[in-house]
Amino acid sequence: MAQSSDQIKAAITAVGGYVPEDRLTNQDLEKMVDTNDEWIKSRTGIEARRILKDSTKATSYLAIKACENLLKKTQLDPKTIDLVIVATITPDLHVSATAPYVATQIGATNAFAFDVQAACSGFLYALSIAAGKIESGRYKKILVIGADKMSSIVDYTDRSTCIIFGDGGGVALMEPSTNNFGWEDEYFRSSGEGRNYLNMKAGGSLCPTTSQTLANRWHYLYQDGKSVFKYAVSEMAHAGSEIMKRNGLKNQDIKYLVPHQANKRIIEATAKRMNLEQDKVLMNIKDYGNTTAATIPLLFNDFEADLKKGDKLVLAAFGGGFTWGAALITWAYN
Repeated sequence: MAQSSDQIKAAITAVGGYVPEDRLTNQDLEKMVDTNDEWIKSRTGIEARRILKDSTKATSYLAIKACENLLKKTQLDPKTIDLVIVATITPDLHVSATAPYVATQIGATNAFAFDVQAACSGFLYALSIAAGKIESGRYKKILVIGADKMSSIVDYTDRSTCIIFGDGGGVALMEPSTNNFGWEDEYFRSSGEGRNYLNMKAGGSLCPTTSQTLANRWHYLYQDGKSVFKYAVSEMAHAGSEIMKRNGLKNQDIKYLVPHQANKRIIEATAKRMNLEQDKVLMNIKDYGNTTAATIPLLFNDFEADLKKGDKLVLAAFGGGFTWGAALITWAYN
């Protein structure tokens, strides 16, 4: 919503991204499970996904590489960063947060750091946290990272999930706005009813690791695709429409919808319900698949040259839990 002139507004001032070199194509998956290229493309819109094959590298590697990309582009001194937030569902380790390690490795030695776990909505939620920190006046530079090594929890014998996910990392720098463009509004929701539809059954405090959980393959991602699809379309579209409605925005006012890259059909259905043409929808799912918390920052990175100062963007996401929401930002730089 509108802010008074003396209020600090948070803005995204730079972005970065990284995806591994190794590509897992639909043709590769045809050799692994009972599926085919045409079926995958028609159901998901995915043609390939990137995989971090090196078993000695984890989500932190993706996050670090994305940050290095941003730091190289901006020549930002990492010691001036106040806070590093990593949104992920695939932390390097349980108990030990991934963000402090990332901050240390990139030289952000004056920053404090923590993780956010909100599944595919994680990056959006983390942006909101960062915006609030900037608006408080206490912090000037915050790195918000979305990164996931989904290949570490995907069962490559399960054709319903292995076709969907890929690995990647993206990052946005948030700072106080110098032109009154930036974070405008947000509409977030969640429902605990959804946690049975999208989860990893074992490995948490509810179902600790045992020989039985390993035998049952409960340490891999599980998804009830039909239920998730139905909820995702309904709630992402509602959140996006609500943001437009309460800010008095019409179709022509929105430059782009920047949606979580879950599934091409979900994205298209969401845009249709929001009355937005397809040329106003940013997509890169064809090349990366669903990289979970990394999808929105990777969109920023891939389409950075197309984003112009003053563009109004609606960000929307839906994730396990269930978590979902939308945000309105005005792009702050060319």
